[in-house]
Amino acid sequence: MQIGIFSVSDVTTDPTTGRTPSEHERIKAAVAIAKKAEDVGLDVYALGEHHNEPFFSSSPTTTLGYIAAQTSRLLLSTATTLITTNDPVKIAEDYAMLQHLSDGRVDLMMGRGNTGPVYPWFGKDIRQGVALAVENYALLRRLWTEDVVDWQGKFRTPLQGFTSTPRPLDAIPPFVWHGSIRTPEIAEQAAYYGDGFFHNNIFWTMDHTKRMVELYRRRYEHYGHGAADTAIVGLGGQFFMRRNSQDAVNEFRPYFDVAPVYGYGPSLEDFTAQTPLTVGSPQQVLERTLSFRDAVGHYQRQLFLIDHAGLPLKTVLEQLDLLGEILPDLRKGFDEGRPAHIPEAPTHASRVAAARAAGTLAEAHVPVGADDVTGQSPYEQAEASSLVQEA
Repeated sequence: MQIGIFSVSDVTTDPTTGRTPSEHERIKAAVAIAKKAEDVGLDVYALGEHHNEPFFSSSPTTTLGYIAAQTSRLLLSTATTLITTNDPVKIAEDYAMLQHLSDGRVDLMMGRGNTGPVYPWFGKDIRQGVALAVENYALLRRLWTEDVVDWQGKFRTPLQGFTSTPRPLDAIPPFVWHGSIRTPEIAEQAAYYGDGFFHNNIFWTMDHTKRMVELYRRRYEHYGHGAADTAIVGLGGQFFMRRNSQDAVNEFRPYFDVAPVYGYGPSLEDFTAQTPLTVGSPQQVLERTLSFRDAVGHYQRQLFLIDHAGLPLKTVLEQLDLLGEILPDLRKGFDEGRPAHIPEAPTHASRVAAARAAGTLAEAHVPVGADDVTGQSPYEQAEASSLVQEA
């Protein structure tokens, strides 16, 4: 079971002080939060992608690459990578590069995003959102698994004899989760490819979450990837903790009431009753989180949203300390009753080992006729030598 945190990268005014952090402060805070996550023993840090205010994370690979250089164990992910408005070629290149720099400590979550105006900014039509997600991801998979790609589709120019560089580390592409809150087609897409399905379990009731995950599991089995209960599932979640539950409620209420994620709507009490948001003591957060399994079965990844709504960095780091305190009990609770056939969360190392065991691990990409040291063909080496001599 992987346990971690994710950020939507909002820049929000602190309602208790009236102060709004700068983009620079929030970007630096993201790094500090990720490093703290590793320090307290968490497994994953995931960062969203947005191209509009009030969010700062327009280039998650840049931030995650910087974090990778300052951590040693933390798995870096996204929440979300916009498969609709990004060019699949650029996604293939950027995340393979990040995969190499982090020594395989990267996966990513594909999604359509939740901001309509972004589509025309990148020359796309929001009415084609699902079709874009399907076509772009089909191309991305080929770019990562085939050395030379010839391709033609509806939404971008054709490719002829194209090789995406760098090639994935150890010839194993980053693991992909497909993230959705309400779209059955995305659960279907995840099931079709045998990828992971991440249900961002922060807005809806657990009954809705259960239905979405059950759909994915059924279709995963339908496509022949394994029994439904072996499908790879991740959930989102939210909490705010203090040692005394009433202190947590009193401190978090002003942030909740105006939060861009869910403010100006139901009361804190109604929202916590209807959704997985838990505001209370560490024990309450522990028990509520472990109850998610009752709805979706054994799953592989649990991520929490905690740095949002204008919460100051000091408060977020305190939340991480409290999460670190209950982390052993969370792991123990998730392990209890877990059948041996339920797979662990995928990692680069486990996927490389599985490919080796199956005899399907391809050799690292070297151009045909190339020298295995320089990566150049004899023709390219001769041409480079003549250019040097002419200079």
